[in-house]
Amino acid sequence: MQPVNNKNRPKAQLGVGLIEILIAVLILSIGFLGIAALQAKSLSTNNSAMARSMATVASYSILDAMRADRTNALAGGYKGTVTANACPASGTLAQSQISQWCADLGQALGATATTTGNVNCSATGDCTITIQFDDSRAGAGGSSTQQVITKAML
Repeated sequence: MQPVNNKNRPKAQLGVGLIEILIAVLILSIGFLGIAALQAKSLSTNNSAMARSMATVASYSILDAMRADRTNALAGGYKGTVTANACPASGTLAQSQISQWCADLGQALGATATTTGNVNCSATGDCTITIQFDDSRAGAGGSSTQQVITKAML
């Protein structure tokens, strides 16, 4: 048996494990930043979807109020546009319902001049409810003005 010659043997590399760990941490950090950006975009999109859902619920709310007061609705008692930062005064049943609806729009979608609700009904009972609001929370790529239009029969 021959003696082992250490001079011809390659030396072991030192520190390679540390470099591999640093590269792995860098790749993992970039992945976590991507996940955080995705989460932020998801939250803004969900917030926008909730606002559209609230607008839909508000349109059904005024339609139900008009169905309960069908005579005044067919006579045009609910017809008109309201702005959430300047709700009309209460008075008759129709005016009280419109005033409450306007306050609900302001609470759900923001009491600003850009939050409006329009009720338009024909004498035959065909109604169109249009709710417009600021949806700048949707982020880039979306429109800052959203409109929800509901058409129904009384």
